[in-house]
Amino acid sequence: MSSEGMVTQLISAHRNGDNHAGDRLFALVYDELHTMARRQLRYRKPGETLNTTGLVHEAYLKIFDRDKSGWNDRVHFFSVTAKAMRQILVDYARRVNAEKRGGGAHHTEIQASLISDSKESVDILDLDEAIKQLEELNPRLATIVECRFFGGMSIEETGALLDVSSRTIDRDWLKAKSFLYIALNED
Repeated sequence: MSSEGMVTQLISAHRNGDNHAGDRLFALVYDELHTMARRQLRYRKPGETLNTTGLVHEAYLKIFDRDKSGWNDRVHFFSVTAKAMRQILVDYARRVNAEKRGGGAHHTEIQASLISDSKESVDILDLDEAIKQLEELNPRLATIVECRFFGGMSIEETGALLDVSSRTIDRDWLKAKSFLYIALNED
């Protein structure tokens, strides 16, 4: 059985009450989760203590902290995980800013080129705020950003998750990036 098929099978077993299926699922997708985390933390500043392993384990605790999971399949699982990682990064940045308040707040930055052609860094809190604004206008566009930017999903995987064509995702991804670029560069 393929790795993808095994992931879906373990998700189903976990949803049906097999407590050990979650652990086997985590072990099976650990390397992929580590790649997601590495991609998101690649541009952190020196001295930041959150590392890829920490982010993966925090995400695991966050998504498995429920009696029953609502994941439908592999793509949905990785979408939920991407959202959890985003929330963890935002919470981390807020904690760091709160600790530094009054002494020059520390900004956790990410590479803006992932959402635009700019080489500048973007503050994760500013990005989170822009995604919230986008979500108010168009929830699907915000989900696409989470899947593509935070989850590293392909156009095809994102389309499968949202049950729309790849061409629609491609157009919506362009719209979402345009919105975020404008929102992040309002100054």
